[in-house]
Amino acid sequence: MTDEQTVRGSDEGVAEYLARGVGQLAEKMGMEFTELSAERSVASIPVEGNRQPAGLLHGGAYVVLAESLGSMAANIHAGAGRYAVGIELSASHTRSATSGRVTGTCTAIHLGGTLTTHEIVLTDDEGRRCSTVRITNIIRDAR
Repeated sequence: MTDEQTVRGSDEGVAEYLARGVGQLAEKMGMEFTELSAERSVASIPVEGNRQPAGLLHGGAYVVLAESLGSMAANIHAGAGRYAVGIELSASHTRSATSGRVTGTCTAIHLGGTLTTHEIVLTDDEGRRCSTVRITNIIRDAR
């Protein structure tokens, strides 16, 4: 997990990151966030340690990175006393990564009062698109 000095973004995004962290799965995968806001978030994972048996980055690893980015961004948008949870996710894998890191860039498509939608583009170290993911989160009041 990265520290406060390396994560930039909105004040709310950095505060959310520091308060909640990234979660156990993201930590096990070596996920590193570098930017966090409701509108745009960026994180990466190493290919090493996240491969499937054929030596390629596991397709589920792309989805975990994307869902983590989209959910963090949606929770930042939700604000105090509310939380966001994913209700729909679609992924299209177009290239395989075999080494280095994969970086996800999450961009808001819709930031509403009850729903958010984000697109996450995942690229390899050469900047080639490997996967495109879209996630919709529903916002609820905290109990």
